Amino acid sequence: MRDARVLVVDDSAAMRALFSDVLDQSKNVVVVGTANCANDARDQIATLKPNVITLDVEMPGMSGIEFLEEIMGSNPLPVVMLSSLTQAGTEISLKAYELGAVECFPKPMRATPEQFAKTVGKLGKIVLAAANSNLRERTRARPAASATSPNFEWNGHIVAFSASMGGIDALTELLAHYPANCPPTVVLLQTEPALANAFIAQLDKELKCTVRAAVDDAKLTQGVIHVAADPTRHVVFESGSPGTLRMMDREPIEGARPSANLLFGTIARAAVPAVGAILTGMGEDGAKGLKMLRDAGGKTYAQDRKTATVSEAPTAAIASGAAEQELALDALAEAVLNNCRQA
Repeated sequence: MRDARVLVVDDSAAMRALFSDVLDQSKNVVVVGTANCANDARDQIATLKPNVITLDVEMPGMSGIEFLEEIMGSNPLPVVMLSSLTQAGTEISLKAYELGAVECFPKPMRATPEQFAKTVGKLGKIVLAAANSNLRERTRARPAASATSPNFEWNGHIVAFSASMGGIDALTELLAHYPANCPPTVVLLQTEPALANAFIAQLDKELKCTVRAAVDDAKLTQGVIHVAADPTRHVVFESGSPGTLRMMDREPIEGARPSANLLFGTIARAAVPAVGAILTGMGEDGAKGLKMLRDAGGKTYAQDRKTATVSEAPTAAIASGAAEQELALDALAEAVLNNCRQA
């Protein structure tokens, strides 16, 4: 893993100093410079050669989102966007992902000192992961949503995906292949709740199937995708006809809440026919649970490490023997649907 050489771009001198101080204290992260606008940043990129940029959305002159588009169109670099999580902020964040941002990080505008320190403390890990991301291997094409497939007849299998950093981008591409009568699907997504809600609303408009936030007692029925992103509750599977999702108040498991290990594990213990896959993300959450699912007879996959934005989670799944195959997103979508199709 290479060190992160960060350029901090923000029009606020206080924010530049704050984020620089936080990042300088992070392991394997070095702030090589700061800039207060796009023009300044352009010069600093040429001179300092950073391998990752933190970029404020709101700047005088050229906005952060406009500068992001310029960066991705000329000499792509991993960019972590910094924005508020207001309604407008989440919409801008989704646009940033579409343009190629590796991650969108919330600016803690109103928080206690403890909350502020906890939130900002995550930035170092995110920036380091961004510096080691597969940005240049990613495809920016957004496939058209599939129409109802007359050839898709569901065989009763359920589907579970987990994703964290880079997940919004990956899920946008993967789920675009889903037909309106898709298999019942649970997506565990580690991201900010406000951003997750905006993403769910966007997918529900774009896809032919229905996309909903996971809630307690939700029934897994054909044609519906349930997205679990509440950081205060775990999501587990309960067998039945149809199967049911349960939301649990419980401490994080190995640092993760909701826990992909717990979700995959409860599906495995229920002994229902299922397909599971770990997509792009940080850390190892999901590998143990996916291995349980494979050992219980489920079909298991990992996103191809060369095309995953962040390969840590898929690598853990492959190294542990949890994933039978690693596949690029289009091939993964095909494999999942084929496993859920009547022979």
